[in-house]
Amino acid sequence: NCRKTSSRGRSVVFCPQWDQQPKMAGSSVFRPGLFNHKVAIVTGGGTGIGKAIAAELLELGCNVVISSRKAERLEAAAQEMRQQIPPSSPACVIPLPCNIRSEDEVKGLVSSVLQQFGRIDFLVNNGGGQFSSPVEHMSYKGWKAVIDTNLTGTFTCCKEVYTAWMKEHGGVIVNIIADMWKGFPGMAHTGAARSAVDNLTKSLAIEWAVSGVRVNAVAPGTIFSKTAMENYKELGPNLFKMSVPFSPAKRLGVPEEISSAVCFLLSPAASYISGATLRIDAGQSLYRSMWEIPNHSAWPKAPDGENQEALKDLLKPQSKL
Repeated sequence: NCRKTSSRGRSVVFCPQWDQQPKMAGSSVFRPGLFNHKVAIVTGGGTGIGKAIAAELLELGCNVVISSRKAERLEAAAQEMRQQIPPSSPACVIPLPCNIRSEDEVKGLVSSVLQQFGRIDFLVNNGGGQFSSPVEHMSYKGWKAVIDTNLTGTFTCCKEVYTAWMKEHGGVIVNIIADMWKGFPGMAHTGAARSAVDNLTKSLAIEWAVSGVRVNAVAPGTIFSKTAMENYKELGPNLFKMSVPFSPAKRLGVPEEISSAVCFLLSPAASYISGATLRIDAGQSLYRSMWEIPNHSAWPKAPDGENQEALKDLLKPQSKL
């Protein structure tokens, strides 16, 4: 199906399939060995987006420490990833359980990585969690758990990795946040936390520039993974199905579409990028909200005058203007 075309006097070969091939799992767009002998910590690295990031880093030669609270899930993910590492690769994956809500556990994680590898080049703060609930039904305990994980946990990991290694040696941090640009009705706790991490990213990029540390964020749109669907239990399938019309792409994203962007921000190709947030959402953040507001007459009446009368004639509303 390839054909020759002419452009400005030059002969150009065009093959339609070049633009149609999706990025498949286990086939990074980056060159093999790009991250040989580097060391990365990926929190939440046993499932979903974190697992995809860890797998692509391994494919590129990076030593990866994956961390989360659930040791069994981490070990299973590590075993699966090890089977994909070529025998000639210097890369390895190590599962280390850690609850990022605990400062002591984060300190222990960073200390263990430095003892084993002697360096930490990359930190990917992907660990987090939330649940679906309107604010009026959200308990203080539920609110605090999400803030402690998604915001304070990210802060703690950043600070500990910086003070223990990156302050003297440089490095790169990528924080995974969310599509919270229009608020996050139904999950206000994570919207507040992720917005705060977006601002934290900008602050750290300035404060830590003198140490040669780049800090950026990635804001995924609705990304489907089996574990994410399972986490929302009976709501999961419907939540993801309902999300499709709200994406300009009219499909959901997958974790491998996030991992390649993270690898780019970690790579030398992004050497002049810091304090940025990359939205990976097919334009979802520019589109409409999933939160439906029913017709109502709860708002106060608009001021009287010729404009209100003209508007009434136009809309013939049943509710107050």
